[in-house]
Amino acid sequence: MKVAVLGSGIIGVSTAWWLRQAGHDVVVVERGAGPACETSRANGGQIAVSHAEPWANPKAPLQMLRWLIRSDAPLLFRLRLDPAQWAWGLRFLRECLPGRVPANARAMLRMAEYGRSTLHALRSELDIAYHQSETGILTLYRDQAGFEASQDMASLLRDLGVDRRVVTTDEIIELEPALASARHLIAGGEYAPDDESGDVYLFTTELARHAEQAGVEFRFNTHLGRLLPEDGRIAGAELIRPDGLYETLTADAYVAALGAWTPAFVERLGVHCPVYPAKGYSATFDITDPDAAPRVSMADAAHKIVFTRLGNQLRMAGTAELSGYSRALNTIRCDNMVRQARELFPAGLDFANVRFWSGLRPSTPSNVPLVGKTRIPNLYLNTGHGTLGWTMGAGSGRALADIMSGRQPEPEFPFIG
Repeated sequence: MKVAVLGSGIIGVSTAWWLRQAGHDVVVVERGAGPACETSRANGGQIAVSHAEPWANPKAPLQMLRWLIRSDAPLLFRLRLDPAQWAWGLRFLRECLPGRVPANARAMLRMAEYGRSTLHALRSELDIAYHQSETGILTLYRDQAGFEASQDMASLLRDLGVDRRVVTTDEIIELEPALASARHLIAGGEYAPDDESGDVYLFTTELARHAEQAGVEFRFNTHLGRLLPEDGRIAGAELIRPDGLYETLTADAYVAALGAWTPAFVERLGVHCPVYPAKGYSATFDITDPDAAPRVSMADAAHKIVFTRLGNQLRMAGTAELSGYSRALNTIRCDNMVRQARELFPAGLDFANVRFWSGLRPSTPSNVPLVGKTRIPNLYLNTGHGTLGWTMGAGSGRALADIMSGRQPEPEFPFIG
């Protein structure tokens, strides 16, 4: 059948690849000038199966209340006159109930594991290089209280099979010598040796190139106007071409992989899509001293930020703002990121030429993505992956392609539809 995939981030491109591998005729529609130009452009670079844990947990509401008055809070919730934000927030509170957390964590973990194994297969088959590193992920805690607060979720993930081992400060320095000057800031940590890192933009653009060679049509600089319903199905996608003229694209099936913008196109059709943007920041530094910059990807638990080495650059990313669809940079948050980078790695980075970026992560209240069939028979969703789009992306695309091809997807996951 002919399938229109709407969106060309890691989710959309991987979906298009696997649909083409299943024999379908695939066209990808993207408003940007190329693949992975928005949320997949400059994220933290971690394939973080060990961090497949929901934000929504019993401790989250009190923590968020404490952060409300802090402009540099790791998770910033700014209330707006926005019904979608209020509805999302109420659903988030429901997902914080203790009985909801284990099922959400299990679902996230299974898709994350499948994403990583599928990524391995693609990397091997297509020989894609993307500054990949298999040195694991190191999580740092600034004090004992922070470590203890994390252990309920860490224990749940360990029970589900995640190798997330506790390490001392000395072991942390042995794993990552570049942290030696910051020893006094570290109370302990965890190490997940099976986790990985790499540049999602490089991977996605290369996968898109392979997909195009395999017969996938990419239509860049093309805006989606609306989906056109007829007799209970989608009859076409109204497009605005690069020349400004309108066109209707017809297909047998449509995949909405539009990230945080997905609800704007599907909810007007009566399709429930509880996705809201969580704006994340990144800062990219050139490395001036390779020995003083980290080689192991890491997470600073207190500040909710990650560090990943990508070739001769260090990518720092994190924080989340639930405050609408603006990608405007907050100077306070940018300055705070540079300050934290200086604390941990004072000697190895070019602090005079930092490149800042922000992206809107598509987040569901439970952090479990929406993958599968909607109430409209020929409309499918692949969105809502939050901070784990890179981790889950390859597997999420493959699983949806299986569903659309009439096959049972491999991961144990609550697919919609």
